[in-house]
Parts: sequence; structure tokens; C-alpha cells
Amino acid sequence: MIASFVPWICMTFVSFLSSMRRWAGLSLLCVTLGAQAQAPAAPVPVVPDRDQPMNAEADELRYDDARKTNVFTGNVVITKGTIVIRGHRVEVRQDAAGNQFGVIESGPKHTAFFRQQRQGLNEWIEGEAVRINYDSGAGTVVLTGQAVMRRLRGNQVSDESRGEVITYNSNTDEYKVKGAAANAKTPPGRVRLMLTPEPTQESGVVSGPATLTPSTQLNKQP
Repeated sequence: MIASFVPWICMTFVSFLSSMRRWAGLSLLCVTLGAQAQAPAAPVPVVPDRDQPMNAEADELRYDDARKTNVFTGNVVITKGTIVIRGHRVEVRQDAAGNQFGVIESGPKHTAFFRQQRQGLNEWIEGEAVRINYDSGAGTVVLTGQAVMRRLRGNQVSDESRGEVITYNSNTDEYKVKGAAANAKTPPGRVRLMLTPEPTQESGVVSGPATLTPSTQLNKQP
């Protein structure tokens, strides 16, 4: 009786230890899963627009193998990350390093159009002109001919610039505006700028966009 009882006790004790080990393992697994569930998700890395693929659609496409260029014609729409380009004719070239260069030309009814989100902000830069040159490597956009560039906070226009040539650098967030050169028949073109005050936290009031009004004094002689 005693000989048979002792092995039974040993077997029961071993089973108890195994159960405890399984319970501890399950508890540790639950704690680990709970901690993982409560931990914030890792942020998704933001891919710059210059590293995004370019997608295009148009009425017609012609590829020039000698110049390594794609020429899109008719209702052209090109997207590259947050960038949106529209025009009547767009010529796109890519160099050996993968940098893309685009020339966007306006049509008979609409000017060429460019739009890009400022990285990390709910702000957009958009521009219109007769011709737009885009360089993905340098991050520059050059608007030429009746050029207009706007900065939008959300859907509201904050700033607006007008000139003959506007150069915008998305890498440095800098832009330069030039007026039209004077000739024998016309006076020099003037640069025009509209700036909306930044909203203040003290007042809690966000002012609406101002209207750009041409000055009646710009062309008068002193």
C-alpha cells in the first residue's frame, strides 16, 4: 500500500508542477499580448514626393527613345505623391539617377497647374502659369507667364503672389517672384503679393482670406 501510494504522490506533484508552468506561461503570454495591444502603433514613415512613383494619364502619349522623353497631350493629369500637375501638353524626362523633369504647357482654355502639400502640414502650394518647369531632384517649380502662386491652409487661401516668373523650392520653402521686363511699348510689370495675418491664439479668431486688389498708385509717376 505504501509503495504504491508514494509513486502516486510523486506523479500528482509532477502534474501539479507542469500545470503551474503552463499557467505561468499563459499568464506571461497574456501580459505580453496586453502590453503589445496597449503600446502605440509605430509611426508610418513619410515618403517624400520626389521618391514617389509618377502616374500619368492623357488623350495621347508619344515616347521619344532618342531623347528618353514621354510627351503627353490633351487633358494631361500627372500625380506624384501629393503633387498634382495638369496641362494641355506635358513633357517628362528622367535621368540616370531617377530624377524627373517636367515641362507643363497650358492649353487654349486653361493655364498649366501645379499643386503640392507642404510636408508635415495641412498646407498646400498651388500655382498656375502659361508654362511650368518641374525638377524633382532640386525640388523646384518655375512658373512662367501670368504666374500665380497660392498658399492654402486647408481649403482657404492664405497668401497669393503674382508676377511674370515665380520660382518655388519645396526643399527650402522659399520662393522668388519677378515682374515682367519693360520694353518700348509697355511699362515694367509689377510684382503683387497678398498676405493673410497668422491666426492668434489669444483672440481665438481666424481671419478670412483677404482679396488681392491691384493698387491704383503703382503706375503713377511721383
